Amino acid sequence: MSYEIIEKLKQAIGQYEDTEKLEEIGRVIESGDGIVKIYGLKNVKSQEVLSIETAENKIDALALNLEEDSVGALVLGDHITVRSGDIVRRTNRLLSIDVGKSLLGRVVSPFGRPLDGKGPVFAEGKSTQYFLENDAPSVLDREPVNTPLHTGIKTIDSMIPIGRGQRELIIGDRQTGKTAIAIDTIINQHLDAYRKMPICIYVAIGQKESKIAKTIETLKNFGALEYTIIVSAPASSSAALWYLAPYAGCAIGEYFRDRGEDAVVIYDDLSKHAWAYRQISLLLRRPPGREAYPGDIFYLHSRLLERAAKLSKEKGGGSLTALPIVETQLGDVTAYIPTNIISITDGQIYLESDLFYQGIRPAVNVGLSVSRVGSKAQTSAMKRIAGKLRLELAQFRELQAFIQFASDVDDTTKKKIKRGQVITEALKQPDLSPMPFEKQLIILYAMLNNYFDDIDTLELPAIQAKLIENVEKLHNMEIMEPLRKTGILTKEIEEKLKIAITKVVAK
Repeated sequence: MSYEIIEKLKQAIGQYEDTEKLEEIGRVIESGDGIVKIYGLKNVKSQEVLSIETAENKIDALALNLEEDSVGALVLGDHITVRSGDIVRRTNRLLSIDVGKSLLGRVVSPFGRPLDGKGPVFAEGKSTQYFLENDAPSVLDREPVNTPLHTGIKTIDSMIPIGRGQRELIIGDRQTGKTAIAIDTIINQHLDAYRKMPICIYVAIGQKESKIAKTIETLKNFGALEYTIIVSAPASSSAALWYLAPYAGCAIGEYFRDRGEDAVVIYDDLSKHAWAYRQISLLLRRPPGREAYPGDIFYLHSRLLERAAKLSKEKGGGSLTALPIVETQLGDVTAYIPTNIISITDGQIYLESDLFYQGIRPAVNVGLSVSRVGSKAQTSAMKRIAGKLRLELAQFRELQAFIQFASDVDDTTKKKIKRGQVITEALKQPDLSPMPFEKQLIILYAMLNNYFDDIDTLELPAIQAKLIENVEKLHNMEIMEPLRKTGILTKEIEEKLKIAITKVVAK
């Protein structure tokens, strides 16, 4: 009799399991400062999205800490409504963002929600989902960086060239022109006709909303917003948005890269990103390390920046260039976050406060700035003309520092100093005035072949403008156009350029 009962029970349980779907749920046991501790959910995955059922509505959370008897999660919405005892359910999906061509010209949150008041970003069914966290392309999927990304800034394009698919750090103290370089780079893309125009993604992390609005207005005025996407996580938003914003920007860039296009993503800035992650980690009770940062802070940025790459032709040949920005304190590049990111990137553009206050703008220190891709990311003409520029400028800066204590200076040294002053003055460039590389070539050629040596430094800006205007009006088809299309300075073009420069400088 007992045997029959057991068999019937087994059959009933078997039928129950077939018809009913079992669901794993947990409960909030602690909540505060945007962090929740959840009991249960034994099988949850790291970076999985969870759904918290509050009294008002459902709120998403991101699983970060997987402990023996609990899960630590980051609340992605209004954490104030989350209470102890709320039910939490698994969604079995990783955090993702809707991406597509419709993002161009829009301002969105790290979740892809519109912030510009222009209505929905995507029509129904017109978007693709990309995970915020993706694996970086393997070594076999990449190819060497060999195509220039022109910034429109003479100092950078001539001495610290950036290639498509490179990771180039922009580093310096507060208010030294870091963001200005990034904005000029975006504006220059539609002026530069040498290669197909890349898509630009600007990620604003922890900035004042007034500054973000000013950046958007500037891009709009220069006609650059139509090929730019702004991912905004302003100072007023939570640490969760600061933390997720760079990954959202990178995912958008990967969408274009995977379709064979070029994209540039600017992270402004990763210092604030690191602060947000430190805040989240300490609230999750992770052990603090150097400068109170958690031990995985290096991995935080390496897994972000390693996703920048130039893909091989078999993978479509697209590229994603990363321009992270990092703020230093009193020029200290040996601090924890700057040294971490310097070691991850392929070079850095170091902006120095002293040069900035002397009126040398952009305030690039050519001694500490480097591009590890180097001349491989330059056109043939730029490589040929600007090869010796970096050495000359670095020698002048060293000489200038040395002779300020000397009372008597010989004629040779005076000549070198005058030449250094001419080079410094010719490389100066105001904000929001990027210069297409063919115009840069003309200025650099005249400067490095001693045409400007006898001109007073105060008259140099006017002479440069006159030279560009003259070549553009009178020699556009024979000098400008071939340089723009081929990037090669032939002997014929060089001879015509010499005549054009002589006519302007001699007047």
